[in-house]
This record gives sequence, C-alpha cells and structure tokens, in this order.
Amino acid sequence: MRACLGLGFAAAGIARAEPSAWGDAVRAWLAAGKHGTMEWMGEYLEQRLDVRRLLPGARAVVIVADAYGAPGDAAEPEHGGARGPLGVIARYARGEDYHAVMRRRLGRLADALRAMPAARCAEFRLFADTGPVLEREQAARAGLGWIGKHTLLIHPQRGSWFVLGGIATTLELAPEPDAAPIADHCGTCTRCIDACPTGAITPYSVDARRCVSYLTIEQHGSIDESLHEGIGDRLIGCDVCQDVCPFNRGTGVPPVSPSPHSSRAALPLLEVLGWTDADRTRVLAGSAAKRATLAMIKRNALIAAGNALANGGGGDRAAALRQRIAQLAADDSEDAVVRDTARQVLARLGA
Repeated sequence: MRACLGLGFAAAGIARAEPSAWGDAVRAWLAAGKHGTMEWMGEYLEQRLDVRRLLPGARAVVIVADAYGAPGDAAEPEHGGARGPLGVIARYARGEDYHAVMRRRLGRLADALRAMPAARCAEFRLFADTGPVLEREQAARAGLGWIGKHTLLIHPQRGSWFVLGGIATTLELAPEPDAAPIADHCGTCTRCIDACPTGAITPYSVDARRCVSYLTIEQHGSIDESLHEGIGDRLIGCDVCQDVCPFNRGTGVPPVSPSPHSSRAALPLLEVLGWTDADRTRVLAGSAAKRATLAMIKRNALIAAGNALANGGGGDRAAALRQRIAQLAADDSEDAVVRDTARQVLARLGA
C-alpha cells in the first residue's frame, strides 16, 4: 500500500474478489425504481454484484480513496453582494475531474503491479466511478471505513470526503494483516437523514429521485415542483449529508485531489442564466461539473434563483433576475426544460 500512498491517494487497501453481500438489496432498490433515470445502474448487474464477472479470474481488488475538499479547506461562498445570489457547486466538482485524476494515478499503479515478477501473466481492470463495481463495498471490505446511513463510505478519523476507485486483478494479492473491516459507528445518529432537504435518505438507502445531487446532475428533464424548495441554492450537486456528519467535523485531512477551486465554489445565478454553451465549457472545463448540460444548469439556476427571490433575496439584482426568468420563459429558442422551469418559477413567485 506504500505505492498507493506514494501516488497521492489518501488511503488504500486490498479486498478479495468475492460476490457482493448486497445483491438482494441492490435488486430491490432497482425494482423500486429508486435509481430514477440512471438505467445504467441496472446494466451489467451481474458484473456489478461480482467483480469476477467483470474480470474473469479476478482474485483481488486494490481499492483507493482520494480525498477532496472538506469544510475549512476553502472558504465557503458568501451569498449576495454585487453579483447577486449565487448557485453553489458541490465540493467534489470544484477541482479537476476526479475521473481523469484517478485514472492517471491508477494507470501508474497498474504499471507498478505489472512490473512485479508474479504479475507476468496477470490481468488488470481499472475503475474510477466508471465501471460496474460497488466501490464502497470493496472499500469497506478492505478496511477503509464503513457504509454510513447516507450510503457513503466513512472512515472514523478521515470522515467521508472521498472519491473511490480501484483495480481488479487476477494477481494474487493478500489484504493487509491489520486491514479488518471497520464496524459501523453510525449508532443512533440520524443527522444525515434529518438534514436531507428533500427527504431522500432512509437508513442505508437513498432514493435518487429525491436526491439533490441526482436531480441537478443526472436528471435531464424537468424537476418536480414539490422538490424545488429543497434544492435551495444548489447549482450542481449537494453536500448537506456530509456537512452534518459528526465524522466530518475537524478531520484535519488535507485535500489531495481534486482540490477545491475557489472560482468554482459558487457562480452568480444571473450570469449562469445568460450562458451559452461556450460559457459553460469555459467555466466548467476539466471539472466533473461539465457532466451537466447547459439546459440542466440553466434549469438548476432558475430553481435556485426562484428560491432566493421567494425568500426575499436577490438584493440589487432581484429585478434583473425576475426579468431574465421571464425572458427565458418566453424564448422559443431555449430548451423546453428551461422554458418550462422558468414558467414554474414565475408562477411560484406570482408573476
């Protein structure tokens, strides 16, 4: 594991390649439709539930955790001011796209493993939130933490500000002698459940159809009006369940990558509502936030702007915001989702 840490990963471990213990739970979650429009969650299900189906002959999984910005690593955005209300971007999406960062490092790690004498004929399959792998279960098996009630991996000292990736391999690798699974420390705590602004969390399960991260990043269509208020000021993603977790208080773990990017912590909603696709590319280039299309980002900005105005916010930009929302509602050249959302927001504001 020294090689993993030497590449900048915050934590690493080895799990044996075995079938998932969550097969029934995953199937029930899918059957209930809690994956929303993420149809890919049901694809390659057998591989997702058994890494040996993903890589025939797999014997081990090297799992790594990359830390990103925790509270205090970068100043949180101040709302209002000359540029008006801001739309907040989740911390993981402020820096360089973690998919690219992790795959580069995992590639170097795989090269180091291939150089081992025992790896002469071994095969390797890299994944960084890009393959059908239950990364959190693999990480828990490798002793990197436990799965919290919000379904994220939690380490007792490092908290949950991690993204996960790894390498499945046919190489025989033994887990570290002291890498026993960490017991669940959530106990009776329900802070993540209570704080979720849209009620998406039940113990150890998340209904993506209500999750702000899913709604702002994955859902391409309109967002149910009953969920608008819960989205609050979030433009891309959501950190609420992690913000309130006691294990994220004072972790003192510096970000490794992707590091916080202060210019992308929050964006002026009025500016976003005037974006072209070139603006979106310029501002979000190289970040995981670029996953959201221009129509999705404008939809999210409209909802956040409506929330700000409904709560008496907007300051000197309130009139300009209302005017821009009305323009978008009437602009036939805009995406239908943008027009529909603008009309919903105007109706809520009584305009």
